[in-house]
Amino acid sequence: MSPAPSYRKLSNEALAAVVNASHGDPFDVLGPHEIAAGLWEIRAVLPEARIATVVGPNGKRVIAPMERTHEAGFFTARFSSRARPKYRLRLETENEVVVRDDPYRFRPILTDEGLLGIAAVGSDAVYENLGAHRTVVDGVTGFIFAVWAPNARRVSVVGDFNAWDGRRHPMRLRHNVGVWELFIPDLEAGVRYKFEIKGADGNVLPLKVDPVAFATECPPATASILRGPPHFAWRDEAWIAKRAAATDPRKSPISIYECHLGSWARAPKEGGRYLTYPELAERLIPYVKDLGFTHLELLPIAEHPFNGSWGYQPVSLFAPTSRFGAPEDFAAFVAAAHEAGIGVILDWVPGHFPNDPHGLAYFDGTHLYEHADPRQGHHQDWGTHIYNYGRQEVATFLVANARFWLERYHLDGLRVDAVASMLYLDYSRRPGEWVPNRYGGNESLDAIDFLRRTNEVAYGSSPGVITVAEESTAWPGVSHPAYTGGLGFGFKWNMGWMHDTLRYISQDPVHRRYHHHDLTFSLLYAFTENFILPLSHDEVVHGKGSLLSKMPGDRWQRFTNLRAYLAFMWGHPGKKLLFMGGEFGQEREWNHDQSLDWHLLEDPFHRGLQQLVRDLNHVYRATPALHEHDCEASGFRWLVSDDRHQNVLAFARHGNDPDQAAIVVSNVSPVPRHGYQIGIPVPGFYGEIVNTDGAIYGGSNMGNLGGAWTTETPSHGQPCMLTLTLPPLATIILERRRI
Repeated sequence: MSPAPSYRKLSNEALAAVVNASHGDPFDVLGPHEIAAGLWEIRAVLPEARIATVVGPNGKRVIAPMERTHEAGFFTARFSSRARPKYRLRLETENEVVVRDDPYRFRPILTDEGLLGIAAVGSDAVYENLGAHRTVVDGVTGFIFAVWAPNARRVSVVGDFNAWDGRRHPMRLRHNVGVWELFIPDLEAGVRYKFEIKGADGNVLPLKVDPVAFATECPPATASILRGPPHFAWRDEAWIAKRAAATDPRKSPISIYECHLGSWARAPKEGGRYLTYPELAERLIPYVKDLGFTHLELLPIAEHPFNGSWGYQPVSLFAPTSRFGAPEDFAAFVAAAHEAGIGVILDWVPGHFPNDPHGLAYFDGTHLYEHADPRQGHHQDWGTHIYNYGRQEVATFLVANARFWLERYHLDGLRVDAVASMLYLDYSRRPGEWVPNRYGGNESLDAIDFLRRTNEVAYGSSPGVITVAEESTAWPGVSHPAYTGGLGFGFKWNMGWMHDTLRYISQDPVHRRYHHHDLTFSLLYAFTENFILPLSHDEVVHGKGSLLSKMPGDRWQRFTNLRAYLAFMWGHPGKKLLFMGGEFGQEREWNHDQSLDWHLLEDPFHRGLQQLVRDLNHVYRATPALHEHDCEASGFRWLVSDDRHQNVLAFARHGNDPDQAAIVVSNVSPVPRHGYQIGIPVPGFYGEIVNTDGAIYGGSNMGNLGGAWTTETPSHGQPCMLTLTLPPLATIILERRRI
C-alpha cells in the first residue's frame, strides 16, 4: 500500500517569513498546495493588487476569488480539484486589470545534469544553464533565471516588472548545487533586472547584477538586461573553416592592430559621442584592412562600469559593453571583420576582479568568487580582488567565459592580461604578506592549472584560434603546450624586447653606442617562446607620452627615428602588435576619453608614417622569409651585431626556402654610411623592398637605387658581400630576387 499523503496547512511562521522575504524555500509556501484530499490552496504575494482571482488557463473562467490574508499583500484561494490545477491569476490594481501566470505553479525546470555541469571545468553548462534564458514551459513563454549563490539565505529576482520588490519573486534553491532558479512567465526581452540576495549572515546585500547576464544597461547604470544568449545569423562558415584548416600560426604572418573602441574615433558633430558597433564596422574594419593588419585586438569589451579602467575592471563578463550597441551589433561587427579577412582578438581579463558592490564581490554574503584571506584575495597594486582559481565552480565560470566569447561571438583569439600577477603568490607583496603554496613556493598552483585548462579548452573547442599571454617575467614555457609542462598559450608578449628597444631608441644618437646591447639582447632568448613584439597601449599612458614623443631630436628626426624603429620591429623575429595612433604618429599621450587626432593626417610627415606601416604590413605578409620562421632560430642570422660605434646592425631572415632571404639593416645614427659592406649567406640580387628614408614617407630619399648585387668577396664570416648605402636614421629591408 502507498503511504497516506501528507497534507500541510500554512503556519503563521511560514506566512510571516514569506511576506518578509526571509523564507528560504518559497515554493514550500507559494503556488498550489493540496491541503486535504482534493482540496487545493493557491497562495501568492501580490502587494500591488486590490483584488485577485484565480482563473482558468484561458484567463476567462473564474475558478475562485482570492482572499487577502495578510496586509502585506498575501492572497489565498481554496477550491476542489482532482489533479494539480493549471491556472492563472487576474489582478485588479489601482490602474489596470492584468492576467498573468503564477511562477510558483511550475515545477523545477533545470536538469540535475545541467546544474552539475557548473562545476565541470571546460563545460559550457555555466552559460547554458545560469543567467536568464527565454524558454517555453507548459506552453507558456517566459524567462528562466538561475544563479549560483550556495550560501545565501534567500535570492529574489527584482526588476522593472515587479517594482524591484524582493518579496515578489523569491527563487527556488537547488540544494545539491547551490543554484537558485525561477521561471517567470510573460517577460519580454529588454527588461532590466538584478538579484536581491539575503546573505549568509541574514543581511540583504546591495542588489547584484547577474554574473551570466548577456546584456546590460549602458553605464553608469548597472542593471542586467533580459535578452538571452546572442542570436545572430552568422555567415562566416568559410572563415571559420579556413581558420581551422590553417597551418601552424607560428609560421603565418600575424600583425595586430590594438584598439580601444571608445577612443579610436568619436562623432564630433554629435557632442563627441561613441561610435556604435555598426559605425565602427563601417569605419574601423576597412581602415585596418587598408593598412594590411591581419588581426584587430580589442581592449576588453565585457561590460565595465568605470570608463577609466579601459575595460580592465569588468563586472558582467558575458555581456559586450552596451556603450556601442546591443550584443547582436557586436556579433555583426565581428562578422564584418571576418568578411574583410581580419581576425578579432579580445583582451580577456581573468586577472582583474573589481570590488564594485553590484558585482561578484562578496556575492552571496561570503567570499564566493574571491579568496577570503587578503594575503591571497587582494591585489595591492589595483585595490581589487583575486579570483579563487582553486574553487571548482569559479574555475568553471571563468573557463566557460573564455569559451563563450570564442564560440558565441566567433572570436579568433584571447589575449590574457597581467598573467604574472596570477602566477606569483608574492606578486607585488612584501615578506609576510603572502601565503606559500603547499610546497612552500611562491607559484600559484591553482592559477597554473586554471590557465592550462583555459588554453586546452580554447584550442579544443575552437580550432584555429590563438591565445596570447601578457607575462612580464621569465616564467618558463608560457607558450609551450601544457602536456610538456608549459602554460599552453599560443604566444607571449615580448615585454623585454619592448622595454629594451624603446629605451635604446629614446636615447640621443650620440649616446646610442653605449646602449647597443639593448637592440641585440633580445636575440639571446627570442626563440625560447612564441613571441609577439608589442608596442601596446601601456606604453602611451600614465605620463609615458606617445611613441613619437619618445623619439629624440627635432621634428624631422623624431619621425625618422620612429620610422626606422618600426621597420626594425617588422624585420625582427616575432609577430607584431601596434596600438592605435602609433601608425600615424599620434603626438599627444593616449586619452581614453578622446578620439585619436585624425586631423594630423593632413600633415605629410604623419601621412608618410602611416604609409610606411601600410607598406611594412604588405612586405611582411608577402615575404615568407620575414614570418615563416618567426619563432625558430633557423629563421635568423646575425650579419652585423657589433658595430656599436656606427650604430649599425644587420641580420638575415630565412623562411622555408633556403635560397630566399631577407636582409634587415638599421643605421640609427644621423650620419649616412656610403659603401657599407655586409657579409651575405646567399649570393644574388637583393631588391630594396623597404627604405624608411624614402621621400614617400617624408625622408631624404637616399638609398640603393632599387637594390644591389652581391660580390664573391667573403665578409663577416659569410661567403659573399653586399655593398650598400645606409641612409641616416633609417632601416632598409632587402629581399633576394630570382633573376
